[in-house]
Amino acid sequence: MHDVQFKDNCRIGSPMAYFFIYTQKHLIMETLTSKDAAGVLNDLIKINNDRIEGYEKALKDLKPEDNDLQLVFLKAIDQSRKIRMALGREIQTLGEAIPEGTTGSGAIHKAWLELKVSFTGHNRHAILASCEFGEDAAQKAYESALKSEHLPEYLSRIVLEEKEELNEVHDHIRILRDRSA
Repeated sequence: MHDVQFKDNCRIGSPMAYFFIYTQKHLIMETLTSKDAAGVLNDLIKINNDRIEGYEKALKDLKPEDNDLQLVFLKAIDQSRKIRMALGREIQTLGEAIPEGTTGSGAIHKAWLELKVSFTGHNRHAILASCEFGEDAAQKAYESALKSEHLPEYLSRIVLEEKEELNEVHDHIRILRDRSA
């Protein structure tokens, strides 16, 4: 039987060989975990991109008498931009690229919003109902991320804080929608 040598004359079965194999295995697992965690964060960036597009569309659909909603929508846009930047920094720390686009469901939501507004007109209730629909989608995305096994604890804390911030906007939009019914 021949001794197999690798990595600076380490022999299979030697303590150095086990260390080398453990280190390589750990490095591979860490790389997979980083990619998986970045993938979860990428989805959250995309849902925030959806929020930005949705609220920008809602701003365009506002009637002059609904001008009070402008500040609410601008705050939601600003909130998603800040979250997107924070998540982007974490993704870069994980060694991955930051996504640019939106979710596929975001495009569907945008088309649904445009269709609904074309039938109902640009009324306050329809716009707020569409915004709440988008907020529901964001909450579901954050719930899914928190259930993921791929997020380290420190990222789960960040995601939970963001979810709670977004939930405040969700609740505010729901209250405004209910008042407009």
